[in-house]
Amino acid sequence: MTTEWVKSDRQIERERVRRQRSRRSISVASASTIIVLVLVVVGTTNAPGWSSVQETFFSPEHFVKALPDVFSGFLLNIKIFLITEPLILIVGLLVALARGLKSPIFFPLRALAVIYTDIFRGIPTILLILLIGFGLPALNLQGVPESPVTLGIIALTLSYGAYVAEVFRSGIDSIHPSQVAAARSLGLNHGKTMRFVVLPQATRRVVPPLLNDFISLQKDTALVATLGPLEALRQAQIYAASTFNYTSYLVAALLFIALTVPMARFTDYLAARSQRRRGA
Repeated sequence: MTTEWVKSDRQIERERVRRQRSRRSISVASASTIIVLVLVVVGTTNAPGWSSVQETFFSPEHFVKALPDVFSGFLLNIKIFLITEPLILIVGLLVALARGLKSPIFFPLRALAVIYTDIFRGIPTILLILLIGFGLPALNLQGVPESPVTLGIIALTLSYGAYVAEVFRSGIDSIHPSQVAAARSLGLNHGKTMRFVVLPQATRRVVPPLLNDFISLQKDTALVATLGPLEALRQAQIYAASTFNYTSYLVAALLFIALTVPMARFTDYLAARSQRRRGA
């Protein structure tokens, strides 16, 4: 004989109060958001120079004309992003592992890893793109790529690889030493301990910050325009220079937003899920 669980009157009352507070919070948030948006729209449209800004940046005619070329350039941004992302993960992970080597024989690798992260985190990304993009071809070495897209990918990989290396290193350092001790007591060497025990846990912990870095990477692919490839920003610049209208920049901005916002929300979701799991 089974008995069905029945909620108590107190539990029912708590759930009713919780739902009421949730509805009240949603209503207040919605009302305040609408008020702020209305104030921003009214303040912007009533500005003395709004008519000029509207014609220069928000022209529907120029939006439609600029969209095909800017979108074709944006596909190149996506291509650069998709190629650079796995390269950054590989470089960052290798550098993080090199910094974790404790044996004195690996001191040169540790020193190189430290020097790499210090230098390439200290150089602004756009400056690094210029140095790589114009410096490597000037060496006239055999095998050095001359494609500006390839040179831009190399520069972005070196720049973001340093940041991702520190993200991986923080994830590895966050694993409790008892995990390593338990693995070594089972007979696993350092390599197998990292592969089967430390890295799987560390990788799960650093997924949200890694996604944040890749959101920034997607935007910084536009910096490759300084080398000349016809990506979204360069296409927008060409259109603006030929028409003296800057709506093409709005087109490029909206395309980047359409890609980065879903990634940002996915990052927030993963961070919240990770926090719930730790709380459980």
